[in-house]
Amino acid sequence: MSITVLLPLLLGWIAGLVVNYLSDVLPVTRKFSQPTCLYCGTSFSWKDYLLFRACPNGHKRTARVWVVQVALLAISVYTWLHPPSKIGYFLGLILATYFAVIFTIDMEHRLILHPTSIFGSFLALVVGLISHGLKATLAGGLGGLIIMLILYYLGVLFAKIRTRRMIASGQEADDEEALGAGDVILVTIIGLILGWPLIWFGLLFGILLGGFASLLLILGLLLTRKYAADALMRFIPYGPYFITSAFLIVYFPKFVEKLVPG
Repeated sequence: MSITVLLPLLLGWIAGLVVNYLSDVLPVTRKFSQPTCLYCGTSFSWKDYLLFRACPNGHKRTARVWVVQVALLAISVYTWLHPPSKIGYFLGLILATYFAVIFTIDMEHRLILHPTSIFGSFLALVVGLISHGLKATLAGGLGGLIIMLILYYLGVLFAKIRTRRMIASGQEADDEEALGAGDVILVTIIGLILGWPLIWFGLLFGILLGGFASLLLILGLLLTRKYAADALMRFIPYGPYFITSAFLIVYFPKFVEKLVPG
């Protein structure tokens, strides 16, 4: 088999292992550590972990493991065949791996962690400088920060109104927010990656994706008769949708050009 086929397959598989490992350990320990079972907390041996075996107590790995491995394998091959403009295959695969880590952790734990944000900031600066230059990169980051701060404080206001309504209706109040500080940092990072003015479209597209997913969720609850009266008041993690938006813009530019002519 040609090296031109083996290399993206090998690197894609390694990228999947990295995403699965970080998604397993960072939400628990906030550092690189021995992986443990998500069900019982028993430590894996590295051999069992890398071979996707069950933990010593017999708990099997989640389906997410294989979804991530296959997804990163496909992304690696696609990026090899269609490398993002200017940043190329290797930096493109690193960026896709970062996107996958944020997506997976936020989807499973509703967390955007500081270690991933710090790494993402440096990575975004490199990608932005190569793709757009200093001015557009910094303007994109600043634009994303300002827009998200406005949305964040609107979300805080909405959360307070929601809490009052829950208390008034006799429900137990919670401290859940529509958008968290992690979302603000994430969009700032995405702004550095996309640059100005593309961050506008990236943010809008991410919000629309989140709204569409919410609509599908509510329809699903209605069809299965599991819809609760307060379903519209429940918040969803927006990080995965911002990530999806940025991923499509970076890796499928022709798709974006069709949505935004000129």
